[in-house]
Amino acid sequence: MKSNKFVRAAIILFILALNIGCDQLSKSIVRKDLPDNKVIGYLANHVTLEKTENTGAFLSLGDNLGGPVKYILLMILPLAALIGALVYIIIKTNLTRSTLLGIIFIIGGGIGNLYDRIIHGSVTDFMHIDFVIFQTGVFNVADMSIMAGMFIILIDSYLKKEKAKSEVVPEG
Repeated sequence: MKSNKFVRAAIILFILALNIGCDQLSKSIVRKDLPDNKVIGYLANHVTLEKTENTGAFLSLGDNLGGPVKYILLMILPLAALIGALVYIIIKTNLTRSTLLGIIFIIGGGIGNLYDRIIHGSVTDFMHIDFVIFQTGVFNVADMSIMAGMFIILIDSYLKKEKAKSEVVPEG
């Protein structure tokens, strides 16, 4: 039984390391090879690459905060939440594989962005999508990981709810 827990924890940490590695590799390439103020367009410029440094959180929220408030909100609280989430998924063994994968993606993305804030003082963002009726802010692989994790969890939750509804036996 203990070896199963060890294998499970090892798989979790492997997926997490792979997730963080992809994020950090992409940001490293962008920092090294994408010059400042250069925009590279794809799909008739609906998808663009442009290096930006975000000193805030999602969509630059908190960018103008200063001193200890910014440090607490953008470093200490996320670090505590990420550690708590990691402990949760290691201890909680009855999560569905989908929910577990979603949480791992969220933790991986969070660690990738937090690492940037700590090491570089800002988060490197570089992708932007603009299809007129659908437009994003500038984002990175860690942000995609967080969004994918949330999507996986929401779909899994919806499917569990639908399954539970179909298993209810009508009285009669």
